[in-house]
Amino acid sequence: MKTVLSFYKVDMKYIRNLHNIDDKVLSVSPQTGKHNRIFVGIVVVCNNYKYCIPLSSPKKKHNKMKSALDFEKIEVEGKLLGVLNYNLMIPIQDRQLQIVDLVSHKRDREPVKRYKELCRKELLWCNNHSETICNKANVIYKQCTGNGNYKGKSRCLDFIRLERECDRYNKGCLS
Repeated sequence: MKTVLSFYKVDMKYIRNLHNIDDKVLSVSPQTGKHNRIFVGIVVVCNNYKYCIPLSSPKKKHNKMKSALDFEKIEVEGKLLGVLNYNLMIPIQDRQLQIVDLVSHKRDREPVKRYKELCRKELLWCNNHSETICNKANVIYKQCTGNGNYKGKSRCLDFIRLERECDRYNKGCLS
């Protein structure tokens, strides 16, 4: 059965807590201009945890990079639209997620309409490649948490420590 993916924003306080555990967790802070960062999810279940993968805007350096185990280019009609950073995926529970509205509304300004159109193209690409995305996420998780010899392990988040923080954070939300 094919996984259907969506785009989400993640609770800023939750991201801050994860960042305190591992400073490679990507920011969603308005102070850094990253409040619009979105995540692809819910992508994988690794070790009984749901994970979301951060989606980033393309940078010049990405043009020269090739897709790899921990990195994937989102290219449509020869144009680089964005990148997925599997090494920076985060454990998540539904209460930390807010689905991104990709419907264009009459009241939307032109830049918002263009952004939503870009996101719809990226999401279509992600859903067309969902099997590959899920497989890569599972492989990177296993390589970074097991005894694998993955040479990019130092670029990966500490998934096990983040899972413990996910549990701690969510227990606090229940009380």
